Amino acid sequence: MARLPLAFALLAGLTPAWAEEAFPKPATSAPSVATTPVTPAKVARQPYLSEAVAPDTVAILPPPPRGQSAAETADKAAFAATRSLKGSPRWDLATTDVADGASAILDDFACVIGQRIDQTRAPALMTLLERSRLDIARATRGPKEHYRRIRPFVGNDAEICVVRSAEIGNAFSFPSSHATQAWTYAAIMAAIIPEKATDFFVRARSYGESRVVCGLHWMSDIQAGSMTGSIVFAALQGDGGFRADLERARVEVTKLVAGGGTAPDQAICAREAVGRAPIL
Repeated sequence: MARLPLAFALLAGLTPAWAEEAFPKPATSAPSVATTPVTPAKVARQPYLSEAVAPDTVAILPPPPRGQSAAETADKAAFAATRSLKGSPRWDLATTDVADGASAILDDFACVIGQRIDQTRAPALMTLLERSRLDIARATRGPKEHYRRIRPFVGNDAEICVVRSAEIGNAFSFPSSHATQAWTYAAIMAAIIPEKATDFFVRARSYGESRVVCGLHWMSDIQAGSMTGSIVFAALQGDGGFRADLERARVEVTKLVAGGGTAPDQAICAREAVGRAPIL
């Protein structure tokens, strides 16, 4: 079975969006992220949480639906129903939501913030998001490999919003890494700009649901991703380094927002507004 190396799954922007959700079997200890194999001389960012304190998401999450349960039936019904969305504005939003990682999701929050954050002027925020992403990757890796849940499009020729490939077909489904990232980042941004908390989480929910619209995840994968994101964020708040970086990012973003910035594309904001309504 084809698998992508973990290092590439942790490098934002260097792989297809689906590659973020393909992980190798977990080892007895977390693989080193001290350097990047692409540029060995470059020091890579570390996750905030050590292996010893990172929450055991396999133990915490309920298992995915199986057999002929009502939950499994609901998952299948949601997949079937959303195939009819191809060609609709909601399908278009889901297709653009395939992009993931700190930079992509921060851009997705531009309409909520009311301006695009110039990432070159927000090093503290990008450090916070990129380091947190390593904790997110570890939190989703265990359940994916433990349950090895097959994606909904495998074994059929239903429409999906990306090109089918062996890699994406072999990547496990539960929980959704995209949904976990979106929920964790929404929590972080809500802590930085609390008056926008509702809208951050609405956008995170629609971003996660886009994975169902795309046919890449079951609805229960998205729900598990939101739970995993909440778990990761709760654990991160216990880390002194995370709290310090969060405060630096808060000061930085407050200044950037107060100083004004580039307004988001209103066509993009109108497209994202379609996702405010739940898909089911």
